[in-house]
Order: sequence, then C-alpha cells, then structure tokens
Amino acid sequence: MTHTPHGLRARNSRAAALLAAATVSLAATGCSVANTTSGDSAGAGNTLRVVLPQEPPTLEPCEASLTATGVVVRSNITEPLLERNPTSGALEPKLATEWTQTQPTLWTFKLRPGVKFSDGSDFTSEDAVAAIERSANNTALACNVQGYVFGDSGKLTLAAPDAATVTVQTEQPDPLLPLRVSFVEMTKSDISTTEKVREPVGTGPYKIESWAAGQKLTLTSWDGYWGSKPRYAKAEYQWREEGTVRAAMVVNGEADLATNLGADDGAGDTGVQYPNNETTALRFSTDQAPLDDIRVRQAIDMSVDRQGIITSLFGGIGQPASQLIGPGVVGYNESLTPTPYDLTAAKALVDQARADGVKVDTPFRIIGRTAQFPKIAESIELIQSALTQIGLTAKIEMLDTSAQIKYQLRPFPEGAGPVALMIMHGNQAGDAAFTVGQYFATDGAQSSSGSPQLDQQIKAAGALTGDARQQAFADVFASENQDIRGFTFLANMGAVLGLAKNVSYTPDAATGDELRLADVKPKS
Repeated sequence: MTHTPHGLRARNSRAAALLAAATVSLAATGCSVANTTSGDSAGAGNTLRVVLPQEPPTLEPCEASLTATGVVVRSNITEPLLERNPTSGALEPKLATEWTQTQPTLWTFKLRPGVKFSDGSDFTSEDAVAAIERSANNTALACNVQGYVFGDSGKLTLAAPDAATVTVQTEQPDPLLPLRVSFVEMTKSDISTTEKVREPVGTGPYKIESWAAGQKLTLTSWDGYWGSKPRYAKAEYQWREEGTVRAAMVVNGEADLATNLGADDGAGDTGVQYPNNETTALRFSTDQAPLDDIRVRQAIDMSVDRQGIITSLFGGIGQPASQLIGPGVVGYNESLTPTPYDLTAAKALVDQARADGVKVDTPFRIIGRTAQFPKIAESIELIQSALTQIGLTAKIEMLDTSAQIKYQLRPFPEGAGPVALMIMHGNQAGDAAFTVGQYFATDGAQSSSGSPQLDQQIKAAGALTGDARQQAFADVFASENQDIRGFTFLANMGAVLGLAKNVSYTPDAATGDELRLADVKPKS
C-alpha cells in the first residue's frame, strides 16, 4: 500500500490521532509476568503452536541470519559447528566439540561423533566443508551470511583431513573466524551450490513435516537426533500480521507462543517483556536528490521524535538510538548521543539546501516491511508527517518480506529512485565488524552509501584486537555519523513475547532471531 501526503493539516491530524490512540491503548493494557491467565489448551497433543508476524520467505540455511528465516531454522532444523551464548557472548560447542588456532591463519575444528542428518545419513567433515564453502565462498549464490559474516574475511581454504576434522585457512590472521563459522548452518554435501533450497535437511532436533504455503508450517522431532529429545513432538507455525491478533491467539488458547508483540497488543498477563539486540533505523540511498545532500539527511535525522515514538507507540519499550548497534557490542561508541528532535533547525537545513539548488521537492519513498516490528506503519507515518512539516515529500510503501528484501540486499532494483528504507539490525555476534562491513562499506551487502575513507577505517579496525579494536570501531561509527549520515537511527528495541500459562520459556537477546524449540517446555 502506498500513502501520499494530502496536505499538512491532514497529515498533522493523522499524526495527532495516532499519538492519542496509542496513548489510550497503552493506558488500557500493559505487560506483566507471564503464565498466570488463560490458554488452558497450551501444548495440546504435545504440539507447540507458534504464531509469527510473517511467513518465512524460505528455510534456506544460508539465509538463517535473516530474522524471518532464522527464527524457524536455526538450531531447530539445522545447527552450526558452534554457537554464541546470547547472554555471556561465549562460543559454545555444538556440532564441533573443540576448535584451535593451530597456525596464525589456520583453524582446526573437531566434530562431534555420532551426529546424523534427519534423513539418517552421517554428518561428516565433508559435509561441514561443503556447508562453509557454500556459505562463505560461493558469491554466485548470494547468501545473506556471505555478505553479513564473511564479506570482509577474504576467501577461505577448506579441507577435511579425516571424517572428524575440518581445517579452515584464512588469507590473513582472523581472530573472529570461529565466531564467523558459528553463523554457518550445517547441511549435506550434496545440497545445491547453484540454487537456494526452500526445505533443507539438517542435523537439528526437528525436521520439516509439511509446509502449506500461506497457511501453516509443521516440524516434527525425529528419533535419531544426537542431543536431548525435545519436549514437544511437533511444532506448528502460523503467521498473523497484526500483533493484536497474535496476542489474542495466545490469550484465547489458540497458540502457545507469539513473537514480536507490542506493549499494547493485548497480551495482558501472558506478555513477557525482554531486551533484544535489534536497532531500527532509516537507511538512505545517497545517489539521487534530495537524499544525495547531507543537509537533507541531517534534516531528516533531526525531524524524528525518537522518544515520542518509543513512548507513544512502543509503550516505552526501547531507548533512542545513536548508532546501529547497542551497548555491549564491541565498538559501541558511548560518546555518541541520539540526535535531538528539532523541526525548526531541520527546516532551516532543507531551506538552505533548496537555496543552493538541491531538488528538495523531489519525492522519495519510505519503504517498510509489514509487521517487521510492532507499530512500524504508525512509526513511519509519524516520520512522514514530520518530513512534510520541514518541506520534504515522502511517500510510504509497506511491502511483504519477499518484496522488501529486494531493497535491503544487493543488487538493489534498478531505477528504484531515492529511497529511505526502514531496517532492523540485530548484531548477534557482539562485534561491530558484523555491522559496519555490510552496512557502512561502499560494497557492503546491505549498504547504500559510504566512502573510500570510511572503507579504509573499517578495514584497519578489523585487523585490531582488544582495546584498540574497540576504539577503532567506535571511531568508525563517529565518522559515519559525521561525514556520511547515511542513516537515521530510531531505537534500540525491546520486545514482548506472548507465552501461554502452560508453557515454560525464558526469552533472551537472541529470541527474535532464533527461537530454539528445545528450550521451550510444557509446565508440569
């Protein structure tokens, strides 16, 4: 759906109505401790019923870093060699039991014995080599993990000396190699290397039973899993765009777990509030007017009432963002502060650009993904209203996941025109290298701005360790903010999970990206 301005008065009335409605709704409902009311049929028939904001676009393992895919795939259907603990940040064994840096550029991984794929075949080092090769080196396949995780690491040289050993040779010493490998989901060696697969075979506790497109996805546990058997024999995923509908399904006993809820979606006592690692922002294309002028981008930045949106639309869940990562990630710059909300100063910048011949009256699009986060449409409408007040013309387009991702990942659609794309980025790895390489570098997989100077800064920071690495990446965020201004950062997000009273689960910072079914248990 496309929204266009219908005059300043109409836009201001709409914005006021949104704020008033959100405030009333927040007063009527709230989040509290879960599992105290309703949902008597939770886990009926030993099936866990999960309702998501949108249908996964694919279950392709090399796309598992995408939230809509990873929330189903990661650690459920497929598994990595090792995984990062979302609370401590430590790397922990999964399909590999140990890993060592045997030479400055050589890492050796020892595989867990007795692991099988859900089709009964053995998982061997040949499979691991093929999975890493496919995700890290196969640029033609254009896997998200290739750009997100391995984009700045150079080509890897892989070998399988024996059935239980994998070696990975890097072009340069890479202390982050094990962390990078933790993003690769293991697949069979005969998986296609020319096409992405929709329904993979993995080593996880569940396998795909059926997928009725547009309706329901069902996973079933299998007896040959190497680890502990999950408590639920099946997991059924459905998807509903509206958060209020997802919340009501849990409250009314139609679902056991609902993700990505807002504070006022009506989860009531089934709502569990928790912090996550997501940051929302507008990402600008900077090659066409009016977004090619840094003053216009600064003006947009100053026109966003971050605290107002968080308070009125997000129910106070979240914090105004000053950069694309949150506290706790290596490289977070504590000296940066959110841009102050100042419509007068923003309008003065637009007027200045107009006086210098910038085509500030050229319309541009704000593109958002439906249900990407609670109240996304209302948030964008409030931003659009503010842009009208400072003399800019923005049109809103809300797209589904498959359509929006074309604007998120390279190659971007030809002839797209000037675009401000609403993004939500979660740095699951805990290191700024996994943010700046893909979003700030001129050739980054999700970058639409940048500069050669910033590229050099990013490359230099990536070679450092310890305090020097922290400072160098903090400087990268400061430089992007001052010299490029390719983003308007909105919020370091929080989240609400709907959880039926008969279900036990403790969400963590990774829940929005990978909902591990083995961690969900029926209450006794």
